[in-house]
Amino acid sequence: MLNAVYRLKAPRQFEIAFEDIPLDRGDIIVRPTCLSICNADQRYYQGTRPEKVLREKLPMALIHEGTGRVVRDPSGEFLPGDEVVMIPNLPEEEDPVIAENYRRSSHFRGSGTDGFLQEYVATKADRLIRLPEGIDQHVAAFTELVSVSCHAVGRFEQFSHSRRNGIGVWGDGNLGYITSLLLKTLHPETKVVVFGKNRYKLADFTFADETYPIDEIPQGLAVDHAFECVGGNGSESAIDQIISVIRPEGTISLLGVSENPPRINTRMVLEKGLRIFGSSRSGREDFLRLMEIYRAHPEVPDYLGNLVGSVLTVRTIADIREAFETDIHKLIGKTILVWQA
Repeated sequence: MLNAVYRLKAPRQFEIAFEDIPLDRGDIIVRPTCLSICNADQRYYQGTRPEKVLREKLPMALIHEGTGRVVRDPSGEFLPGDEVVMIPNLPEEEDPVIAENYRRSSHFRGSGTDGFLQEYVATKADRLIRLPEGIDQHVAAFTELVSVSCHAVGRFEQFSHSRRNGIGVWGDGNLGYITSLLLKTLHPETKVVVFGKNRYKLADFTFADETYPIDEIPQGLAVDHAFECVGGNGSESAIDQIISVIRPEGTISLLGVSENPPRINTRMVLEKGLRIFGSSRSGREDFLRLMEIYRAHPEVPDYLGNLVGSVLTVRTIADIREAFETDIHKLIGKTILVWQA
């Protein structure tokens, strides 16, 4: 089966490669329908990753957030036409201790392995999850990003102590919005406080109990646990502020990606007995839990609809390039590609 793969060959340059999908391996064939651009995709597109990384990974099809429609399933588990979300993490082995998204042998679409910018995607049954009936397809497109927050919240539930009167979330972007929404949904009795740089962004966090600009935090305010959703050059100052605001023996969840290692005030980490843990990507169990959240709390997809930014129909390489250029200039939200290439 001939397949068109749209690969980034160099920053801002895409090319089409035609490859055969063997139909005798038992793979499920999925036609991508709605895709979403992630900041990681942009780092490849703009060439802001280190030169060595670009040389090693390009050419490569981008995009690891997306939904699709089943075209063929020889096992019969899925029917043609089933709407599914595609899981980008590709584990190669079982491990009873290490989660699939942390195994060094696992592959990840759009990061060393071709992503979803393809005419068809061949995958295994456990890499697909049926979408809840009636869900907004544009929201479903960035399910993978939401599953990352879901994974981090699950790890917080595992690692943190039981006093959860107040949780702080640093970051007023997409990740901060999603994480604080899930925290408030899953722990409604807990006060969720969001800290950010932009008042106009914080105004959208209507589900949070309190919001504060990072330079106007009231004296004496404290939280039991914290999530860092800033990343980039701002992660260092965010972590430093968290350490000063968090109560002793709290947990700090790090989600923001930074190319430059931030300095951490280890003296205060020791003095307060803090636990710092990182969370990256997600696995099948996180997707399954998220689908249950969507079904049990339909208000969650409704809130996530506020993050849908530009919705662009994509048929050609020129359309792909336009979508990425549009995404660069967004203030907040997700750029959605209605994939018709």
